[in-house]
Amino acid sequence: MVSQTRRALVLTLGAALAGGAATPAFAGGTGRTRAVTPLRQAHAHNDYEHPRPLLDALAHGFTSVEADIWLVDGELLVAHDAVDLDPARTLRSLYLDPLARLVRANHGSVYRGHDLSLQLLIDIKTAGDPTYRALARTLRRYAPLFSTAHGPAVRRGPVTAVISGDRAARVPMDAERVRRAFYDGRPEDLGSGVPASFMPLISGNWNHSFTWQGVGPMPAAERERLRRTVATAHGHGQRVRFWATPDLPGPARTAVWNELLTAGVDHINTDDLAGLEDFLRRVR
Repeated sequence: MVSQTRRALVLTLGAALAGGAATPAFAGGTGRTRAVTPLRQAHAHNDYEHPRPLLDALAHGFTSVEADIWLVDGELLVAHDAVDLDPARTLRSLYLDPLARLVRANHGSVYRGHDLSLQLLIDIKTAGDPTYRALARTLRRYAPLFSTAHGPAVRRGPVTAVISGDRAARVPMDAERVRRAFYDGRPEDLGSGVPASFMPLISGNWNHSFTWQGVGPMPAAERERLRRTVATAHGHGQRVRFWATPDLPGPARTAVWNELLTAGVDHINTDDLAGLEDFLRRVR
């Protein structure tokens, strides 16, 4: 049975985005669909660079995807560099519309039968204040899709938007009475008193905190620093992610991923969707 809350969500999304069949997120090369068990630690770095943005990540069970956005003539375009900007590749067309169709088709969830919220990490590449304001207006159009914060109270939705990139986005975010997005903190924000209802994620550059690249044993002091960072974040209800970890297939990457899992890091960053899926399913 679909709960009344989820039924209302599906109906609201259907009214807001009438028409269009559900996107076959888990279709293989044969066009047939397969059930996918989601992987809670899997984060698709620069997800939009894959042949099928969002859909390839979902087909591999990823529960967190990253999109870089640029505000260009009032539209939010998705690309890593300005030279790659394409008016057809918008945040709405690559992520928001497909997610809305999936949630509607799956009775209130991105993954049918799994009660979780997909993290949509949105990295702001242009000036943070105007870009976030444009993003907030866009998210309001998809309001039933997103987790919402009203002061310290958080209502979880099928998708949770977390804002990274240009730090000036924090100013308009702080001023919102109702937010449909959350803030991506940095390791220096740990213990600052900012609540998880505003800053649920702590992300850091691996190379700014650690010298170890997976060759030989991890230095004991660095292992302790990693575990202390995770424990501090978890103690405040926050999740942890590192970017710029080794990502070439081989024993060094596997060693780093094992240490991240053992320490309790919440999101493992990769461009290799199949490689991380294989690793996580083997160690489950």
